[in-house]
Amino acid sequence: MKVILISGKHGGSRSIELGRWSRAILSFCCLGFPLSMLAVGYLAGQGSEGSALRGATLDTIQEGLDQQSSGLQALQDEAQLKLQALTINLAELQARMTRLDALGEHLTAMAELGDGEFDFSQEPAVGGPLAGEYNVDFSSMELAGEVDSFESRLENREQQLGILESLFRNRRIEDETWLSGQPVAKGWISSGYGARKDPFTGRRTMHNGIDFAGKAGSNVLAVAAGVVTWTGRESGYGNMVEISHGDGFVTRYAHNQRNLVAPGDLVRKGEPIALIGSTGRSTGAHVHYEVYKHGRSVDPSSYVHRTRR
Repeated sequence: MKVILISGKHGGSRSIELGRWSRAILSFCCLGFPLSMLAVGYLAGQGSEGSALRGATLDTIQEGLDQQSSGLQALQDEAQLKLQALTINLAELQARMTRLDALGEHLTAMAELGDGEFDFSQEPAVGGPLAGEYNVDFSSMELAGEVDSFESRLENREQQLGILESLFRNRRIEDETWLSGQPVAKGWISSGYGARKDPFTGRRTMHNGIDFAGKAGSNVLAVAAGVVTWTGRESGYGNMVEISHGDGFVTRYAHNQRNLVAPGDLVRKGEPIALIGSTGRSTGAHVHYEVYKHGRSVDPSSYVHRTRR
């Protein structure tokens, strides 16, 4: 290969014969070096872009991790608040259960119920086979489930108390309507039931009640709860009060100085219904007390000394 060099100043020329290695070096300088520089620049650019892409990817991952960490912390805080609320709720339920147990035992004693009929010191009797697996992992039970179970037991106790209250109320009603005792707080029997000598005629006559002598103006008391069916002045009886107690029982209180109730009034056992006096056929301050059962006069003394069934 010949290379001709031309001189611009003198207009002459010169030729140079190039060998194989000289041609290779010249080709590299003209073509290879620029291409190599282009390749190096391209690779450098690719490396810089990859580094920037990796950096952006790492930043995105880190941001996601930070967000997940913040969300996890928020969930932990919320769970802690719920746990505290459930713990407080459980403590309140336990306090209610303790009060209900104490009240239940007190009412059971007052009602004089049989042993074991209402035992508030023991857990309610329950049973039955397990559904499915026999091994239960109690460590996995949620506190909310425990609270629900406790509320169920609490409702059971409240139901028992409701039944006990109903029994107690019915027994109290029976006690109120149970004829017993005497119609005066202080006094003594001055005349009994049956045949006697009449204080005005001296003849033997039937006395259908019991006379309780007492201080004039003191209270006449209802011997049982009931409804006032009649008040007023009756021949021989003077001022009188009549009370119906149900089950066919009627009581009368006569010779009153003044009646304190009116027809239709509801009266309770031991409630004042009149004042002791001496109106009608009477020789002194006393209460004439009569008892009627299904319209027939009966001896009141059996009810004066009557005890609870």
